[in-house]
Amino acid sequence: MATFRFLRGGGGERIDRIEGKVREMLMHDRHEFDLAMAALLGDVAARDVNDEVRSTDQKVNLAEREIRRDLVVHASVFGAIEIPTVLIYMSIVKDIERVGDYAKNLIDLALDGANFGEVPDAQEWRDLAKEVSEFISEAAEAFATRDSEVSRRLMTQGDEMLNLFDERVSALVGGTDQGPQAIARALAFRYVKRVVAHLLNMLTAVVMPIHRLDYFDSDPEDRR
Repeated sequence: MATFRFLRGGGGERIDRIEGKVREMLMHDRHEFDLAMAALLGDVAARDVNDEVRSTDQKVNLAEREIRRDLVVHASVFGAIEIPTVLIYMSIVKDIERVGDYAKNLIDLALDGANFGEVPDAQEWRDLAKEVSEFISEAAEAFATRDSEVSRRLMTQGDEMLNLFDERVSALVGGTDQGPQAIARALAFRYVKRVVAHLLNMLTAVVMPIHRLDYFDSDPEDRR
């Protein structure tokens, strides 16, 4: 297991604040994603939840800035010995912040009139929305507990989802899927793929050395 721990020293309160804000960001990410998918599936009117999605994303952005500020302070106190851990957190908070950005992309599709509650693969979209929503919480817990076994299981599950999303986009682009709202569905598959990929990047921090962080940002065949 690739573990990383802060030196607590006199900075225990600051470390607790950083860890707490990471969990808070992921909780907000799931809420944003759930609202966006509910709008995209036609369960709620996009205009009725758009402001809540945007305001929740602002909370994510604020938490990221606060974490970065605390990381700078922590590095200045503990020096070079803590640089690897600080770099890991700087990387993962950007991945966590990006999840919220893609949730906004998803609700933008609904605001533009996309409604996946009316497409032939509506049930697949509902299943995917549920799976990804739960994946956010499970990834958050695995990261918080530094659970390498669960992280590896989630990474396998996530890779399977990435492959599925690519297959669906290829079918839409290649014309084997000629169902309605093709452009919106292709974009949504790409946006949800990015959500999962950024969560996988976060999980690499639990199981990979620092120089391999973010490698899940690439497709499997491009990872070296």
